[in-house]
Amino acid sequence: MEVHQFILQLVLVLGAARVFGEVFSHLNLPPVLGEVLAGIVIGPSLLGWVEVNELIKFLAEIGIILLLFEVGLETDFNKLKEEGRKSVIVAVFGAFIPFVLGFWVSYSVFNLPVIVSLFVGGTLTATSIGITIRVFKDLGKERTPLAQIVLGAAVLDDIIGVILLVLLADFAITGQVSLENALRVMVMISLFFAVAPVIAALLSRLIYKYDVHYSKQPGFIPTVLISIILLFSYIAHSLGAPEIIGAFAAGIALSRGFSLPFGAALKVEPEFVERVERQMKPIIFLFTPIFFATVGLSMNLREIDFSSPGFWLLTAVLFVIAVIGKVGGALLLRGMAPAKRLIIGASMVPRGEVGLIFAELGRSAKIFSNELYSALVFVVVVTTLVPPFVLRYLFSLEER
Repeated sequence: MEVHQFILQLVLVLGAARVFGEVFSHLNLPPVLGEVLAGIVIGPSLLGWVEVNELIKFLAEIGIILLLFEVGLETDFNKLKEEGRKSVIVAVFGAFIPFVLGFWVSYSVFNLPVIVSLFVGGTLTATSIGITIRVFKDLGKERTPLAQIVLGAAVLDDIIGVILLVLLADFAITGQVSLENALRVMVMISLFFAVAPVIAALLSRLIYKYDVHYSKQPGFIPTVLISIILLFSYIAHSLGAPEIIGAFAAGIALSRGFSLPFGAALKVEPEFVERVERQMKPIIFLFTPIFFATVGLSMNLREIDFSSPGFWLLTAVLFVIAVIGKVGGALLLRGMAPAKRLIIGASMVPRGEVGLIFAELGRSAKIFSNELYSALVFVVVVTTLVPPFVLRYLFSLEER
């Protein structure tokens, strides 16, 4: 692609995301939905002005990485640990139920082959952490105990999704399930989580001291921090984990609530954390709308045959499984009001870009038929666009 063409496409993506986000904000609707809708409107679904290319994908990836860094920065690590058991329940059952139901319905009811049914189940396990967390931030709920449960569950869900993707990819290629590969990924991710926050915290101490005593150039903090975030993301990916896990770990290590058995020695100054937030936010605000617009750009609604009865039957069944699977995991929690459990369940429903990755892998490997792929894409679209409205209503219900 020519440079000037990419510049024009980037102008369209940034401009449309901003305009739609502002309109939705003025209508008292979640701005993130406006940004996703912007991608649908200017993308192949409607106007066809912009198609997802490698450069836009790259900028979108930077956007979600920086968003997860910001989430980690604002996370209270102690609260995250306190809600850990609930997060595990929500994540494990929220992945297990839709996977099993998706596989069973595809194989037993629709008579699809085993590998196809496995990929359908895998697609339904996904949760888009970016969509969920952005909705919480838009509603000013990102630091509530509910947000900590959802955040922990969404991170675990991402890890489960990666392990499942490794198993399914092996099965699609070799016809066998490689538990050895899955175990290797689990061990690498565990090691990364154990070591990365400590290294990030040590680096933050060095950055703080240098910035206070030696730095004469403006922009030192964001330059160095973005380099560290990208490095951690690269390492996480190299170890088999999602890139966003590395950014999240870096954010956690810089957060005010970070603690370990020797956490006091690694604690960064609150004033430094505030300076990091102040200098990083403009960069984060620039890149994250590109990510959400790209989610919309990735959805091609023209490929869907809305006139097919088989499409609607398949879509309806998969949609019910997609919702029940995630909400069911949250309903297993005890000692919480029903409204709170519904909020957690609804927060886990958005599939977003993660569901599209599974669906696209199935199509590119010629596992999905066009009708099945269209049904899954439609389920991803609906589960991405509807939950923010539901969450807004549930939060207002809880407050009353």
